Amino acid sequence: MAHLMTVQLLLLVMWMAECAQSRATRARTELLNVCMDAKHHKEKPGPEDNLHDQCSPWKTNSCCSTNTSQEAHKDISYLYRFNWNHCGTMTSECKRHFIQDTCLYECSPNLGPWIQQVDQSWRKERILDVPLCKEDCQQWWEDCQSSFTCKSNWHKGWNWSSGHNECPVGASCHPFTFYFPTSAALCEEIWSHSYKLSNYSRGSGRCIQMWFDPAQGNPNEEVARFYAEAMSGAGLHGTWPLLCSLSLVLLWVIS
Repeated sequence: MAHLMTVQLLLLVMWMAECAQSRATRARTELLNVCMDAKHHKEKPGPEDNLHDQCSPWKTNSCCSTNTSQEAHKDISYLYRFNWNHCGTMTSECKRHFIQDTCLYECSPNLGPWIQQVDQSWRKERILDVPLCKEDCQQWWEDCQSSFTCKSNWHKGWNWSSGHNECPVGASCHPFTFYFPTSAALCEEIWSHSYKLSNYSRGSGRCIQMWFDPAQGNPNEEVARFYAEAMSGAGLHGTWPLLCSLSLVLLWVIS
């Protein structure tokens, strides 16, 4: 009888270990090379040879179409009807960062580890706390200091009565530094914590680069793999206490 229980427990431990490993592998795979379920994203990433201008680094593997990449460069496009010039003309130095931000959001297939489900009319998924490389965030903030805005959270609270966003009643236009006193405030608050300022630098393999040279490959692929493995590994580690307990029971039965 004891021998039968030993065999059964051993098989149970082996089965649980295999299942845990399988779940971890599947979870890691599902976080890589994926597109968000959002307003303009493709269902699956793939080549887009004619991506426009600043979106072109993603042309070998993209979640955005050529048309989306073209619209991303317009002041008030059909994508979201968002007006960058809501407090006067935004400087070209500042605007290029918002175009690049849009390209990253719409085109990147490497944001899987930070995709979260949401209950919103215009999308079913969003990104949350993407670790943005500190240089990209700092340069964004520095280049926008001479531009003006009237809000710190650009996701909500606008007046859309004209068909595009306008400052709400009572909101005053000030330089970016009034609403975003630090680079972290800009990157983290402007899109409801879609980004998080990383302590890591570009090329570290630990933070997402908004800007990169496609001739050198896409560095964000390595970053996504690192965080996907970390997240799936955390789930795997959670099963070890139970497996250890079963192993102790098995040893007790054998003895």
